[in-house]
Amino acid sequence: MSLAQVERVTWQSGWQRTSVRSLAVLIPLLALAVVAIRKWALIGSSADQLGAADRQWLAVAAAAAVMTWICSATAQQGAVVESLPPGRLLATQFAASAANHLLPAGVGGNAVNLRFLLRHGLPPGRSAAALAVRAVAAAVVRVGMLLILLVVFPNALKVDRVAPTGPAHPVLIASVVAGCAATGALLLLLARRIRRRVRAFFGTVAVDVRALHCKSARIAALWGGSLAFPVMHAAVLVAVVQSLNAPVPVSGVILAYLFASTAAAWLPAPGGLGSLDAALAFTLVTAGASAVMATSAVLGYRLVTVWLPLIPGVLVLAALVRRRVL
Repeated sequence: MSLAQVERVTWQSGWQRTSVRSLAVLIPLLALAVVAIRKWALIGSSADQLGAADRQWLAVAAAAAVMTWICSATAQQGAVVESLPPGRLLATQFAASAANHLLPAGVGGNAVNLRFLLRHGLPPGRSAAALAVRAVAAAVVRVGMLLILLVVFPNALKVDRVAPTGPAHPVLIASVVAGCAATGALLLLLARRIRRRVRAFFGTVAVDVRALHCKSARIAALWGGSLAFPVMHAAVLVAVVQSLNAPVPVSGVILAYLFASTAAAWLPAPGGLGSLDAALAFTLVTAGASAVMATSAVLGYRLVTVWLPLIPGVLVLAALVRRRVL
């Protein structure tokens, strides 16, 4: 095979992978666009209600949004044995949040954090391990919070507020079973190829975890930051709901956020756009909000956490790249 043919095959395979990723990103956004067009009157009413929201509660939501970046920086420091410069670390988290809303499934934020760790002397394996340690801690904390709140507030969310109860449709059951079977078969096929890399990677993670848990300050930073991060995001949503005077208990709002953010994490939309919005609206309705109130709360949450910080975050990202911090 000639060099030109090799380059052509490489380009075609790369284009196909990019096309699949782009399609996976666009599907949730297109679905959101279709829903927005069909429910434009509802969205308009929700925007009007958000415009009349309590400004003091919205200020509380903005303060909680700022705290999410501080919590993120704390958790990232807790995942690394070495001390990182706090100012640059905080600026990196702010920039990473902007990148996270431009690329799918956390790719942007992880890439920014990985570049930051590499710039500060950590080898690639340990940098990736630090991100993995932080991700595992975040998942453990989020699932733990969700289970505890479900036990304490078992009736906070009620699906029958959205859809009538009844047996699941056979097609839905068959689709779920087929999806699980296909995923299992794919994992079995890939297991042999990735087994060595996975073992080496988790060996590095295990070494870092043991080193981190020998330092009480790192333990507090990792687990405290991982716990405070979803709490602050939930606080943003609680403050927005309070600003709208929606008759939804705080426990229901927190559970709605935890359920929605966990479900949206499985879809590769940038920053959960589309997937998180739909999941949040659905869970808020199950918590007792009306459809208009739920949509208003989602718009307010997105305004505070995404749209207002997006342009400053991109500017900070550009400045960090220019100064070779990233």
